[in-house]
Amino acid sequence: MHGARYAKRVACAAAVALAATACGGGDSDGGGSDGAGVLSASWGDPQNPLEPANTNEVQGGKVLDMIFRGLKRYNPETGAAEDMLAEKIETSDSQNFTITIKDGWTFQNGEKVTAKSFVDAWNYGAGLKNNQRNAYFFGYIEGYDQVHPEDGSKQTADTMSGLKVVDDKTFTVKLTQKFSTFPDTLGYPAFAPLPQSFFTDHAGWIAKPVGNGPYQIDSYAKGSQMSLRKWDQYPGDDKAQNGGVDLKVYTDNNTAYTDLIAGNLDLVDDVPASQLKNVNNDLQGRYLNTPAGIIQTLAFPFYDPQWNKADSDKVRKGLSMAINRKQITDTIFQKTRTPATDWTSPVLGKEGGFQDGLCGEFCDYDPEQAKKLIQEGGGLPGGQVKISYNADTGSHKQWVDAVCNSINNALGNDKACVGSPVGTFADFRTRITQKKMTGPFRAGWQMDYPLIQNFLQPLYYTNASSNDGKWSNKEFDSLVDQANQETDTGKAIQLFQQAEEVVRDNMAAIPLWYQNGSAGWSDRLSNVKLNPFSVPVYNEIKVG
Repeated sequence: MHGARYAKRVACAAAVALAATACGGGDSDGGGSDGAGVLSASWGDPQNPLEPANTNEVQGGKVLDMIFRGLKRYNPETGAAEDMLAEKIETSDSQNFTITIKDGWTFQNGEKVTAKSFVDAWNYGAGLKNNQRNAYFFGYIEGYDQVHPEDGSKQTADTMSGLKVVDDKTFTVKLTQKFSTFPDTLGYPAFAPLPQSFFTDHAGWIAKPVGNGPYQIDSYAKGSQMSLRKWDQYPGDDKAQNGGVDLKVYTDNNTAYTDLIAGNLDLVDDVPASQLKNVNNDLQGRYLNTPAGIIQTLAFPFYDPQWNKADSDKVRKGLSMAINRKQITDTIFQKTRTPATDWTSPVLGKEGGFQDGLCGEFCDYDPEQAKKLIQEGGGLPGGQVKISYNADTGSHKQWVDAVCNSINNALGNDKACVGSPVGTFADFRTRITQKKMTGPFRAGWQMDYPLIQNFLQPLYYTNASSNDGKWSNKEFDSLVDQANQETDTGKAIQLFQQAEEVVRDNMAAIPLWYQNGSAGWSDRLSNVKLNPFSVPVYNEIKVG
């Protein structure tokens, strides 16, 4: 999901008071009719309330994937977009779509899921006055410009003209242009349906969200724990194989790992870099390290004139060449990361648009050329770069310090680069969204769906929802528009690849490394998997 959204994240005693289950190794009936146990897993508080169209980071996304099901769902093994609530999605021109939903689906409050559940949710998500982070995802639907004008004026409509309810099972979508892969995007949480209670008692729904997925929220204490329990009436084929999940908030993944080893936690899905040498021995093989659709980058605040002046691309390219990616991924991450050579992910494959080596010399460690380019670009703004990162999760301090050491060594200046920690992920995201960054900052991307479009458009298109640095380039935007309109998949991918070359030529962000998903678990659990997004497939985990 979002750039920094993919940062993964007290103690047991604080959590026990909130739920019937014991921490980690304790037994629990979990509330499920089959008596399946409840597992405990590490987590971090979401940045925003769990409105589907307002969540674009991983921690909130984990919960949405547990409590909601949409028209499509991404296969937990392959990532392919497969029909979930969609019975069929039909089009003859890749611009006008007729969507038919399946019978038999209800929300957890008993309300039937209908075509109106989707149309109302999408209109709400798009509305400017509702201030939803993912409004941009509805931008191709006709009438979006009335409900979400980009010029700062007030919205002049509450509903998009391109959405029409035909009957309880059917609705139509008209886009402003051809978008051949539109159906494949519909597994993204922003497109989830919403019950009428979301609109009639919004505050009540926010306090305790109601979805239509295999789990329902039992309780949530911010900063401590969210408890989810199996929903027995769930009609889907992917029913929960456990009684529930207690998501425990950790502000340090080392503490989470320690609790796992001590038997106070069942699942950690971000093994600390400092423990990678020990994890197989510690957990006796209960450890996964699998490729995932994740790339780590350094983003820049292009709203700061110092980073957006003539030749500033040379400074960014020089910084990129000053980073010894191989050394960092080998030593800090024990080869659980792979040095990046483009801005997407190898999980796409060549057929999906991955361009191994696209970054070329700009991703090669070359101290001499790095220093030369930075000098040609006018030098480091203010004489020093401060790399911002959230200090609470993800082993970020270690790699940021290593990146800065590499830059300092390359430039022969031990003060050229320093880390700039921000206490929590939520605070870090808030500073980013408020455009308060003054230098490069930790970013990255966990794919929403396995398409090259998803690695490029949300991050680099002008005013896109996850374009945190506010980079803008007309040539890039034009190529993306052309690619989206192309009904021939091969030609569309070629156009996206050309757009990615524009990202390279401007060094819109510095690609660092592709990230594997990692997870460690207790001996209470079995059938633990990570999906291609590096998120545990919670509903398939068995306890006991």
